[in-house]
Amino acid sequence: MAYGADEIYTVWSWRSLSLWQEFFERVGRPELFQRTGVLWTARRGHPHAVSACAIFLKLAIPHEVLTASEVRRRYPQLHFDTEVTGILEPASGALLANQAVRAVAGEAEGVGVDVITDRVAAPAGQERLEFVMTEDGRRLSAETFVFACGPWLPKLLPRELAGRIQVTRQPVFYFDISGPAMPIWIDFSDPRGAYTFPPLAGKGFKLALDQHGPEFDPDTGSRDVTPAEIAAARAFLKERFPALGGVRLIESEICQYENTCNGDLLIDRHPELSNVWLVGGGSGHGFKHGPAVGEYLVKMLDGEKAEPRFSWARKSLVFGRTVY
Repeated sequence: MAYGADEIYTVWSWRSLSLWQEFFERVGRPELFQRTGVLWTARRGHPHAVSACAIFLKLAIPHEVLTASEVRRRYPQLHFDTEVTGILEPASGALLANQAVRAVAGEAEGVGVDVITDRVAAPAGQERLEFVMTEDGRRLSAETFVFACGPWLPKLLPRELAGRIQVTRQPVFYFDISGPAMPIWIDFSDPRGAYTFPPLAGKGFKLALDQHGPEFDPDTGSRDVTPAEIAAARAFLKERFPALGGVRLIESEICQYENTCNGDLLIDRHPELSNVWLVGGGSGHGFKHGPAVGEYLVKMLDGEKAEPRFSWARKSLVFGRTVY
């Protein structure tokens, strides 16, 4: 079946959730998925909300559509300056990413994979790549190489990807809030595009604004949030959660997005090296989609026809976000 741009990510998200849960059960760590539910809010008629509802119906994704009065009744801690509708995904939730990565690495080692923590030099060769060198002088040879380096991918391959993947600075805040339980919340009713997580894994109430920040170097960029960034987060918190405006900030961090020109993933062969594949542009969504992306990549390695939207050729130097 052919899917539209938004549909394929919904399919992958649902497929990945199933695979993540199966993996966590297999390794005895079911708590690495927290079923909090996910609430989307948007103004009535917002294109993302309309599209999401249509896709959920088409794909039989469990969800509820909430009227403005239902949103107010269920989540009285939230305040909106305009009437909003809500979409609740009760079966969705949060992956505990750091612990999940360690679990995946441990499982891989258990089946014979060598897990090496090091940096590699930029790949170079004529038509094919024979090996890469690590910083500690180790030579790694393979028939096929896959570079899935997140925000480091354009640094590793600046000639191929400079300008095609943009890395941005994204501050994240954790507040001392333990009030009424809420699902993960994504707000399309406000151009700041905030999202929040309830307290999980010993962290506080998480808040971040989904606007793309300034360009960022993941090696040398400052990991300290600024007073202006804290003020912006507090202003949003006070507007949407009026009772929480003065709560204590427990922790903050800088993560980074790595977006392609329109937000679509890059999953394609290197433009010159036939046995090298590039996987990136996942931004804040790459981790949750990981299992489905892995399945797709394996099919490409086996010679199946690729989806054109993920191609290197479709990644222009002009940025205009269309995929969220």
